[in-house]
Amino acid sequence: MVSVDVCVEHASRLDGFYRVDNSINGFGPAAFAEIGDTFYDAEHGLWALGFRSSVSLYNIFVSSIWPKAQNVKPKVQRPKSKDLSPKTVCLAPCFPLSFPVVPTDRFINQRKNAWQRLEELLALLDRASLRRLQREEVRELGRIYRRTASDLAIARAESRDPRLVNYLNSLVIRAHGRIYRADAQGGKRIRNFFARELPRTFRRTWRYTALSFSVFFLFGLLSFVATRYDPEFSELVGVSPAFRELNIETKTHWWENLNNANQVGASVILTNNIQVTIYTFAFGAMFCVGTIFFLAFNGANIGSVLALTYRAGFGNDLLTFMVGHGVIELSCIFIAGGAGLLIGSALIMPGDLSRADALKTRGMEAVRLMLGVAVLLVIAGIIEGFISPAPINPVIKFSIAGLTGVALYSYLLLAGRDAVSSG
Repeated sequence: MVSVDVCVEHASRLDGFYRVDNSINGFGPAAFAEIGDTFYDAEHGLWALGFRSSVSLYNIFVSSIWPKAQNVKPKVQRPKSKDLSPKTVCLAPCFPLSFPVVPTDRFINQRKNAWQRLEELLALLDRASLRRLQREEVRELGRIYRRTASDLAIARAESRDPRLVNYLNSLVIRAHGRIYRADAQGGKRIRNFFARELPRTFRRTWRYTALSFSVFFLFGLLSFVATRYDPEFSELVGVSPAFRELNIETKTHWWENLNNANQVGASVILTNNIQVTIYTFAFGAMFCVGTIFFLAFNGANIGSVLALTYRAGFGNDLLTFMVGHGVIELSCIFIAGGAGLLIGSALIMPGDLSRADALKTRGMEAVRLMLGVAVLLVIAGIIEGFISPAPINPVIKFSIAGLTGVALYSYLLLAGRDAVSSG
């Protein structure tokens, strides 16, 4: 007979640990020792004094004495008191003559590292929010959580040890509560999106936005130069001959008509801006071809119109109208183009991921960018409808352009960096 001293903490998680029936009628001593090691390594407060050495002595005892006692009926000495405080539990030989391989032992050996890792990630969440974790840690948390939930189902179906089931059940409940815990304040989530997520997403995807800008600028410059020397080139980029006759040749400031009905004009302009950005973004699903086409076409169209007005002698007037809202409006087109290129690149170059996973990952980034673009378009539409056509000093309009540009890109490039460094 060998005695094992066990000291238990956190008895609520390891319910029934000191119930002698469970200790005796469970699986073999090797599995019993392994669960003890698992709980100890996972820092659940289980400290087994003399645990491993006692089990080793027990194995020596069984191998040397058991064959001589085959005709002796095993007896179990049960403590009379049901007190669950730390005590000495006496275990008499109660196992079959031949020790079978215990599936539960292998089950714990194979999965205990994942359970311990889940404990570590949950400990991180106890000190910070889910959004403070790195992207890889968030993915790992979700993957290990689903795996542990599956392990719990297996343990309930196949294991006879309630301690293992209770431990896994507690771990899964704890992880579920941290992963799916809803923010009680919706306003906080909105503030967090605009204060952290949107600018951080922009910085992660800046190369796509830069490529979008490059396509727009290149075709705009080529169209400006070509139209400057040959006005008929403008017809190739969507400027009709009727527009040249009615507005360019007569030097008509057609944009000043917005002064007569600013609210109507602002709504029309906002609708047009939304349409352009949606097309630029959505057609990225055509393996980037659609996005590149809309960026090139719009850049060439604007460059051609500017060239026509400069040939007619009133290009500065149009530029003064455009500059007030143009910084934000063109930035929206560039960001929407970058979002479209994100979608297309997931289909063309998924990298190490499958196309479905790459599309899901980059698609979420693109959606965040487009949510920011939607807000910026409202600001650009208001400026274009109410300030740009107003008969005010051009210095004011250029000042508005400079202020909006500095404010926008300071926000996109600097906001949320404190969260990154502390995370």
